[in-house]
Amino acid sequence: MKFFLPLVPWSLLLAAAPAFAALPAIGPDYQRPAIAAPIAWKDAASTATPTRGEWWKLFHDATLDGLEDRALTANQDLVAAAARVAQARAAAGFARGNYFPAVGARPSFDRSRTSTSTDNVFPVAESSTWRGAFDAAWEIDLFGRIRRLNESARAEAAASAADFAQVRLSLSAEVAVNYFTVQALDRELALVNDGVALRRKNLELVSARRTDGAATDFDVARAETELAATEAESAALANRRAAVQNALAVLLGEAAPSFQLSAINVQPLAPPDVPAGLPSELLERRPDIAAAEAALAAANARIGVAKAAFFPAISLTGSFGYASSDLDTLFNSGSKIWSVGPSLYLPVFQGGRNRANLARSRAAFDESVALFRQRVLVAFREVQDALTGSQLLAAQAAAQERAVASARHASELAQTRYDAGYVAYFDVIDAQRTVLAAERAATQLAAQRLVNSIALIKALGGGWSRPAAVAAN
Repeated sequence: MKFFLPLVPWSLLLAAAPAFAALPAIGPDYQRPAIAAPIAWKDAASTATPTRGEWWKLFHDATLDGLEDRALTANQDLVAAAARVAQARAAAGFARGNYFPAVGARPSFDRSRTSTSTDNVFPVAESSTWRGAFDAAWEIDLFGRIRRLNESARAEAAASAADFAQVRLSLSAEVAVNYFTVQALDRELALVNDGVALRRKNLELVSARRTDGAATDFDVARAETELAATEAESAALANRRAAVQNALAVLLGEAAPSFQLSAINVQPLAPPDVPAGLPSELLERRPDIAAAEAALAAANARIGVAKAAFFPAISLTGSFGYASSDLDTLFNSGSKIWSVGPSLYLPVFQGGRNRANLARSRAAFDESVALFRQRVLVAFREVQDALTGSQLLAAQAAAQERAVASARHASELAQTRYDAGYVAYFDVIDAQRTVLAAERAATQLAAQRLVNSIALIKALGGGWSRPAAVAAN
């Protein structure tokens, strides 16, 4: 074999590579920081395991299902997040390449002439040299620098994948929130438009009564004021609905001018039952917590990289090939060239750079620990807020329904007493205004309960579950 001699050291070192990988790497091994998780949630109706998968199907709404599918296919923020995952995985693959030798071909041709007027004259003034060679270099990872670099790159890839899951969860939640907001606005618009029709009819009746002498100009002016104010409310609601619809179009990856969501004037859904599970399970359910922990693991590995800079770096370099002045004899045995040998880099004086870099890496790790613990605390708060909101909003909605029933009854009584001449028209207007306000408040509360249930699902991590690869990092 022509290259047997130069390849012997390489083959021996390649065979020894598993032994190098088994050596302990410089720097601390990652361990999850201690987290004081509460024993149980307050106001939790159930501690069963939260639902996984396509959580929005809990609402049993085919229109919502279709919107979610469109958003998860075409949303550009999600496409960008997927591209970031691909970048992080490619970066991990790039770091993995440091385990292996780098080999490159270096063919060349050189034509040169030396001076014949110097003291040291070459026998031949002009010469040609053909070369065909391969260069190789390999860093031997005795102290784990490359292993820590790979550990950091894998953790960053895991963090990017968890960030993608968080973007997906936030997107699906925002689509559902906007959809139910449109529903609520459509119900409010229907109520207000009914109020407009009622007030227009009342204005006609009051105008007729004034002609008969049973009403005054003041009564007519009040009826006109109420009609105009209610029409203004209708226009304001229509404007809000258009803005939410346009926001929904962006979430679906569509141009707002070409997107239209038909009016959805249906009875509000009852919020689904969402089991909260145990607080200790939350760390494994939320992608943002997984991303924060993976970033923490990456920062921990970078401490090892910084520590390895204090130790010698050993590399093996080699070159082998052929060189000849004649292309015809380039590959003859006598044209063979090769060199191989190790090199050692020992950091003797770095002006404090390595020490400063290690201090920076440790400080970055401490920052990541604080951010991870803060993210966990925020997660506990978000779940607890949603659980408490579920109970209190249910009680508030029940009370509001009683208020609606009482307001309607009072409005009927006011109309009857006005028709009988016992009260002024002002009392009728005031009672109708109270009914409309109570009905709108009930509609808004129904939507708020649905939005709160979405917030609870999102706070629990939606349908995401931590992959084993993320948990390992």
